[in-house]
Amino acid sequence: MGIDSNAIGEFILYMVALVFSLSVHESAHAWMSNRFGDDLARLQGRISLNPASHVDPIGTLLFPAISFFTGAPLIGWARPTPVNPLKWRNKRVANFWVSAAGVICNAIIAVSAGILMRGLFEVNLVGLRMHPFLGLGAVTNSQSLIAEGAANLLTGLFRLNVALAVFNLLPIPPLDGGKILGSLLPPSFESSLEALERFGFLLLFIAVFTGVLGVIFRIVMPVVSYPFTIGLS
Repeated sequence: MGIDSNAIGEFILYMVALVFSLSVHESAHAWMSNRFGDDLARLQGRISLNPASHVDPIGTLLFPAISFFTGAPLIGWARPTPVNPLKWRNKRVANFWVSAAGVICNAIIAVSAGILMRGLFEVNLVGLRMHPFLGLGAVTNSQSLIAEGAANLLTGLFRLNVALAVFNLLPIPPLDGGKILGSLLPPSFESSLEALERFGFLLLFIAVFTGVLGVIFRIVMPVVSYPFTIGLS
């Protein structure tokens, strides 16, 4: 049985949204690290929205494709942004902002997509719907491929960036949330966080495949989506 053309089109838009979002996330890390005196990522061309600078063939392309077509939990990543903390001015402050930069940019993209979706709804170009797990989505009954593509792209940008922001804020090293936590805790906790980092990926896999992460998203997605649906009948 072949894959219909609609699924192919949705997949392409999904990958555009994902690759763009991951590229912004990693570029933000690189830009912020450079601002604090570390030029390692800049010299490697990582302050760029060029996907080639950030895409990991397995984590950015293969695993998301498998997830899209099979419905398996999404596990993906971009190429990690290299940093040299020894070059940072004020290491603890730098660690906080470098770690938070990607999450902040994902939040900005999600809010921007939500505002655009609401704007298109107000001029009757799209309808808005709330999925109990995936959150806010845009739909269109128009026969225009452009309108349909815009609705699908904005939906993808909103949902993916909320998911990326929430996921990366989990306080588990080596995620950004773990590094942010490390910059806020007293230095005496540093060794404990380093020990936890050895089991970080194992904990993440457990969270994904036991459904713990799904529960978090089921709570967060409607809450984040709500401001964009105020006043809807």
